Amino acid sequence: MEKSKKIDLTDMRAILLAAGLCCFLWGSAAPAIKIGYHLFGIDSTDTPSILMFAGVRFLLAGFLVIFYHSMVNRHWIMPPKGSAKAICGLALNQTIFQYVFYYVGVSHASGVNTAIITGTNVFFSMLCACLIFRYETMDLGKMVGCVLGFMGIAIVNLAGVGLKGVSSISFLGEGFVLMAQIFYAVSGSLVKKYARDFDVVTLSGYQFMAGGGVLFMIGAFCGGSLSEGTGPLAYVLLLYLGFLSAVAYTLWGVLLKYNPVSRVTVFGFMNPVFGVILSAILLGEKGQAFNGSTLAALALVCMGIYVVNREKKGEPMKEGDKT
Repeated sequence: MEKSKKIDLTDMRAILLAAGLCCFLWGSAAPAIKIGYHLFGIDSTDTPSILMFAGVRFLLAGFLVIFYHSMVNRHWIMPPKGSAKAICGLALNQTIFQYVFYYVGVSHASGVNTAIITGTNVFFSMLCACLIFRYETMDLGKMVGCVLGFMGIAIVNLAGVGLKGVSSISFLGEGFVLMAQIFYAVSGSLVKKYARDFDVVTLSGYQFMAGGGVLFMIGAFCGGSLSEGTGPLAYVLLLYLGFLSAVAYTLWGVLLKYNPVSRVTVFGFMNPVFGVILSAILLGEKGQAFNGSTLAALALVCMGIYVVNREKKGEPMKEGDKT
């Protein structure tokens, strides 16, 4: 059974479908979060309420993951023995640090810029896998790809400065979103590492609950509030955010467990593409989404990700990727 499961998960068509779903869900996150801020009456300067909002989302995501996993196994799934370090490490990087920066950044940046900057997580993931965890080997092609990608990020942000003034680009906005991608990259490599010893679905669920609980408590302790919900739509959207995290991160983690990092992260180019399109549709940012500089930035990001992750004929898979 395990063997056939691995064959299915390493089939390129299965990876395309699964990774495509993940990227669509992640692409919808930035506009959904911004809409959520509006529905709950959260101001961009109200960091405690922003953290509470994030905390509830990830508590819900963790519960959904463990509840579903328990239903499938017909008993409540508890954290496996010896997994505390793995759960804490993932919670700190994948949920707490990443989303403190991401949620604050989203509140100060446009949905389109957020979506494009999110595309850098592929480059950071590759650098982390190559230089820190040694899952991959760094070569000239990967470095060229990183340069192309960062050129794309520079173009869209410099265009924003030229069109709207320096105040349209800020460290609290685009800078924080970029910082979030670094923690995302670290968490991806940690998932690869810990998945060798523990069930990745269980780790995903409990790290979400641990990280979400910490974010909620920090926000509540600092005076945050979510009492301004304008109606059922606000809570439906919060449920959607929890659902997308539960599905996307768990499915992505499973793909990382059974495939080399580069084989999975190559599909990350769809994140900024979906994000820009959905921001244009849901947030009315059509002018920013479909101008020349943004389209050029998207093209460079996609080219960079392809160059970084393209497979070379005859290149053997490292033993560390055969989990």
